[in-house]
Amino acid sequence: MLFGKHYLMAPGPTAVPESVLLEAAKPIIHHRTPDFSQILWSVSDDLKKIFKTRNPVYILAASGTGAMEFALVNTCSNGDRVLVVVGGKFGERWLQIAKAYGLDAVVYEVEWGSAPIPEKIGEYLEEHPDIKAVFTTLFETSTGTTYDIERIAKYVRHSGAILVVDAVSGIAACDLQMDSWGVDIVVASSQKAFMLPPGLSFVAFSKKAFGLVEKSNLPSYYFSVSGYKDAYLSNTTPFTPAVSLVVQLKESLSMILEEGIDNVISRHALLASATRAAVKGVGLELFSSNPGNVCTAVKVPEGIDGEKLLSRIKDKYKVTISGGQGKLKGKILRIAHLGYAYAFDVIVAISALEMALKDEGYPVELGSGVRAAELVLREGK
Repeated sequence: MLFGKHYLMAPGPTAVPESVLLEAAKPIIHHRTPDFSQILWSVSDDLKKIFKTRNPVYILAASGTGAMEFALVNTCSNGDRVLVVVGGKFGERWLQIAKAYGLDAVVYEVEWGSAPIPEKIGEYLEEHPDIKAVFTTLFETSTGTTYDIERIAKYVRHSGAILVVDAVSGIAACDLQMDSWGVDIVVASSQKAFMLPPGLSFVAFSKKAFGLVEKSNLPSYYFSVSGYKDAYLSNTTPFTPAVSLVVQLKESLSMILEEGIDNVISRHALLASATRAAVKGVGLELFSSNPGNVCTAVKVPEGIDGEKLLSRIKDKYKVTISGGQGKLKGKILRIAHLGYAYAFDVIVAISALEMALKDEGYPVELGSGVRAAELVLREGK
């Protein structure tokens, strides 16, 4: 057993506030009662404010990957041609789901750590006018990279395709305006900026997306949107929901909306800016060419064992951050500043990074990164 206080600074699951944790300790209520229907109505209405949409936001007892599959199976048909942006592990996941259902996937390969060029997506749509859907991400968590969804949407909205965005890690940390930008499907989940344990996911469909739902012939039962649409109108769910998580969601949404969604996004931006300044202050390089508010990807210095460094930060200094995934394993570290995170969480993470680097023989001046972060945090910009 590891003793001492632990800090969770990974990009999911993220830390859960005490008041949210305590909601799960309350006696469970039945999901087919007026009490639960009232809670469900409340969280459904509040979710619209986070998504910045008038569309219903459906709540699934599933991970974010389940919600991604939900989005695809309800809008695509056998053999449909789709465009998939692949610039990291979660772009790869869209591609894997598309292949699992036999879709004709056109792949826009993006170098890991770079963002897709919106104009290039426009070119793909002109070259393949039969593309039914564009699948991409708001924030590619595996590389620490933000995608310009607003500009991508400008190219997609005038085509016959729908724009489907994995916003699992990005929503409520990065700006996303579903309706005003013209995004057709937004997918999110509980264990990121929503400050909840894993287990819930959220999906919203535009009117344009529902036009494809009516034509879709891919098989679905639990993930059929028609059941969720009908249940939504009655403030209920088509199947047994994750009751305690929904009750916790009510508390976390209350916290987010009390702070103000735009203020929450600004807080994430400030923490991200401080972390990037700290990384440079330590003498390390950022991995992403377009970093964002969810997590900061840092190149492991040459001569340092990335996996050993990660373990030392966790085991000795009690701070959990993430390493690289796939081909980036051992090559990058990812420091999250997501959800229930504030200024001194960043200071703790950077301090642990500095001391672990020193332990591994890297020539770091202790306090250099912390000082750089403090300067940004103190100025508040």
